[in-house]
Amino acid sequence: MMSLRMKLGWGLAGLVAAAGLGLTAAAATGFGFDTAAAEDGPPKVRTAEVTRQDLIATTEQTGTFAYAAETGLEATGGTITWLPTAGTAVERGGQLYRVDEAPTILLYGGLPAYRSLESGLQGQDVRQFEENLAALGYTGFDVDDAYTWATAEAVMEWQEDLGLEQTGIVTPERVHYSSGPVLVTARSAEVGDPAAGTVLTVAASDRTVTVDLEQRDGRFAVVGATVEVQLPDGTTFQGTISAVQATVIDGQDGGEDTTVQRVTITPNDQSVVSGAPSSDAKVAFTADRREGVLTVPVTALLALAEGGYGVELVDGDETRLVPVEAGLFADGRVEITGDGISEGSEVVVAE
Repeated sequence: MMSLRMKLGWGLAGLVAAAGLGLTAAAATGFGFDTAAAEDGPPKVRTAEVTRQDLIATTEQTGTFAYAAETGLEATGGTITWLPTAGTAVERGGQLYRVDEAPTILLYGGLPAYRSLESGLQGQDVRQFEENLAALGYTGFDVDDAYTWATAEAVMEWQEDLGLEQTGIVTPERVHYSSGPVLVTARSAEVGDPAAGTVLTVAASDRTVTVDLEQRDGRFAVVGATVEVQLPDGTTFQGTISAVQATVIDGQDGGEDTTVQRVTITPNDQSVVSGAPSSDAKVAFTADRREGVLTVPVTALLALAEGGYGVELVDGDETRLVPVEAGLFADGRVEITGDGISEGSEVVVAE
């Protein structure tokens, strides 16, 4: 079987033979001509099968694997009398640190502690605190927007349990709000140091991967999409894009600011990465996907003079050129559609 890819070369050989140049076999061999190959006829062509499969095109980007929402905790006035060690997990109601033996307690919520809470006040911060007080097992008050005397009585019971003066008033330095449990990732002070500035760094116990995509790659940043992440030690895991936010990065040394799409990825199984240190990470985004399509190796495509592509379809001992429409390219294969092309067909591929 002679491929269209080879006909031009064999046609020229025929013209040389017809010219009667009278070259002897010895002379031909001297010029490097393989007479045995010539006697065997046209070389055999290489073919591949048309397969039906899923094609997935991916793009790889570098990101940062770290704890989620790291925050520095600051203390002012007094002396540090207790600090947890790095790696300590703290849940609602747990102590973050103590200054002059008065503890700062972790509570859950999105609003920061920005004012003292006492009888007569109303607001969302009151409701947030009361929700936490109730979750810790204290009762006798309604969970609502109003800080009543009943709330103050429950607070005094809470303060007694903490070894604090029973005032019924909650001051901002007594509580720190987080979206959930935190992990102590670093200590910036030691017991006995003055309580000035950052004393601890805490983070959400979950890990996340953050990737900054250029604006032109924003199509990969789809909330809810699944990606694959690889860490430097070879650990791989699947994650889900949980947030996408346009972020301006300041230009360095007087350069122009750059706007990127900051993508946050949450591991689907946090236990897989629970012991992994912060590091760079490689993230494979799915650029496009085709399910159950006909594919051939990219090397089967021929560029047609009139434009577009074709493939050499094997038909018995012959081949014929069939125009095709090329779709998705991925992993060395290409999606094709064309008349007479079906699963299991054979096409010629380039060596």
